[in-house]
Amino acid sequence: MQVFQVLSRTPTRELPELAALVEQLGFDGIGLSDHLVRPREVASRYPYSADGRMEAGTSTPYPDPWVAIAALGQQTSRVRFLTNVFVLPLRDPFTVAKAIATASVFSGDRVVLGVGVGWMAEEFALTGQRFEARGRRTDEMLEVVSKLFTGEMVEHHGEFYDFAPLQMQPVPTTPPPVWIGGESEAAIRRAARRDGWIGIHYGEVDALERIARVQRARREAGRGSGRFDVALALREAPDRAARRRLEEAGMTVLLHPAPWPADPRGLGPVERREALERAAERLLG
Repeated sequence: MQVFQVLSRTPTRELPELAALVEQLGFDGIGLSDHLVRPREVASRYPYSADGRMEAGTSTPYPDPWVAIAALGQQTSRVRFLTNVFVLPLRDPFTVAKAIATASVFSGDRVVLGVGVGWMAEEFALTGQRFEARGRRTDEMLEVVSKLFTGEMVEHHGEFYDFAPLQMQPVPTTPPPVWIGGESEAAIRRAARRDGWIGIHYGEVDALERIARVQRARREAGRGSGRFDVALALREAPDRAARRRLEEAGMTVLLHPAPWPADPRGLGPVERREALERAAERLLG
C-alpha cells in the first residue's frame, strides 16, 4: 500500500520545502485540494461532516493545484501528485486540459487527476457554470480532455460541448490516470469506469463496505480486471492488521491528512516539518 501525504491547509510559501521533505522521508505521493474562493456565507452543505460545515476556515490557503504541481515538480523527482479532488465542472474542459497537461509535462508525467463534481453551489454561480447536471457534464468533460490529451486534431459533438477539429499542445507523454472522488451511487459508477476511486473520512468498517461497493460497480461495468486504485483518507491511521485487511479488500493508497490544524497559522515551519517527520516514522517505519 502506498502512502500519499496530503499538503492541503499548508501555507503556500512553505509548499516547495515541505514537498521536498515529503519525498525525502519516503512518501509515495502528495495530495492537493481545490477551491477557487471561500464565500463568507456558504449555504451549501458540505457532505463529509456531521453538521454540513467545512473544517477549513476562510483563511485556509487553496493555491491552484496545477500551478502548484508544476512548481513542486521542480523540487522533487519521484513523488506523484494527486488532486483530491479537483472540481472539474467548475471550469471549461479546454482551460482544464491545458492546465493539467502543462503540469504533467513540467512534473515528468507524475500527475494523478483526482476529480469530483463539487458540492458548493456558490462557486459554480461565480464562474457561470451550471451546478445542475454537473455529473453528466463531468463525464463529457473527461471525454473531451482525453481527446485533447492525444495531441492530435480532434473534434467533439456532445450534449454540452460541440467543436470542430482542433489540436492542443503540449500534452503528457502518458495521459494521467483518472481517480473519481465521492460516495454517491453516481460517483461510484463513474469511478468504476475510470482508473480509481477516492474516499475520505472513513473508519475501517465503513471503508471496507465502500470498497466492496466500488468493486461490485466495476464488475457490473465489465471492468472487474485490470489496474484499479482505491485511495482512502481514514479517521485514524490503521495499524498493521487493519492495513492488511484494507489492502486485501483492494485499497492501494492511504491518504494521510496534513498533520496540522485546518487554520495553518497555528504552527510555524519548524513545527510542520517535525509533524511530517513524526508522520513518516509512524506510517512508513
